[in-house]
Amino acid sequence: MLKQHYLVLSHLAVGTSYADSPMALMENLSEVTEFIFVGLTDAIELQGPLFLIFTLICFITLVGNLGMMVFILLDSRLHTPMYFFLSNLSLVDCVYASAVTPKVIVGFLTGDKIISYNACAAQMFFFVAFAITESFLLTSMAFDRYAAVCKPLHYTTTMTSTVCALLVTGSYVCGLLQSSIHVAFTFHLSFCHSNVVNHFFCDIPPLLALSCSDTYTNEIVLFTLAACNVFFTLLVILNSYLFIFIAILRMHSAEGRKKAFSTCASHLTTVTILYGTIIFMYLQPSSSHSMDTDKMASVFYTMIIPMLNPLVYSLRNKEVKSAFKKVVEKVKSSLG
Repeated sequence: MLKQHYLVLSHLAVGTSYADSPMALMENLSEVTEFIFVGLTDAIELQGPLFLIFTLICFITLVGNLGMMVFILLDSRLHTPMYFFLSNLSLVDCVYASAVTPKVIVGFLTGDKIISYNACAAQMFFFVAFAITESFLLTSMAFDRYAAVCKPLHYTTTMTSTVCALLVTGSYVCGLLQSSIHVAFTFHLSFCHSNVVNHFFCDIPPLLALSCSDTYTNEIVLFTLAACNVFFTLLVILNSYLFIFIAILRMHSAEGRKKAFSTCASHLTTVTILYGTIIFMYLQPSSSHSMDTDKMASVFYTMIIPMLNPLVYSLRNKEVKSAFKKVVEKVKSSLG
């Protein structure tokens, strides 16, 4: 068992590479059973402020997304395909943000940046699965908006409950299947030189960089699956919005165009942030990766996007605001 936590930290403190230490060289054939995160920063003075910031982000993420699910469940007016996708998006955001953020918060509070081998695999599985699921849900939402704007007379026959259920189920299946592949390939590798992960969670690129095995196959699998996902989902999204914009430009009502553009802007904002970071993180050779830069980009899609989704998609929506007021009035009347 590789248990040189204190040795690792002492070497890091004096600026010496753990991989170059005599004990590491003596035990370079032993298998890692736990990992130590480098984290976002070693600056002591930033630990407290970052703990407060990320705790607030986590609170807003959970309250916003869980609240959205409750509003959609309780208000029959929101039982439509669009809000069905939004409720699943909120569920996905809760799960994949919870796979990463709590561990980061604990690290800031206690300084404990150690994660077991199995817990690392579990964290990667849930994060990757639901991050991929989110991209396919966003694609389904783009298709739903296309059907609503471009084919309004056929919307109810196009977006039936069966079609919506198949789209959502397919999103989860794609996420879970691909995550299983990534985890299996990653944790089939040997980690024998060091157990220090230059990241704040168990993501694929930093673990590939840490492995002492040949990672060529892993990089090909990662690049191929990520490229196929990005190409397919972006193709559907961009194609849907091309037809949406054409339909909007043909509208005679200025108010209708404004409302449609507002809906598109919210969706495209999230798509741009999500896909921008995915392309930046995964569609480049491992030799081009700068882990410090990647960590900053990772903050966006692990913490910021799940927090923003309820805001950009729903809290600006009149129907959701109305549902929120309705729930508040029910609570007041029950308390009164």
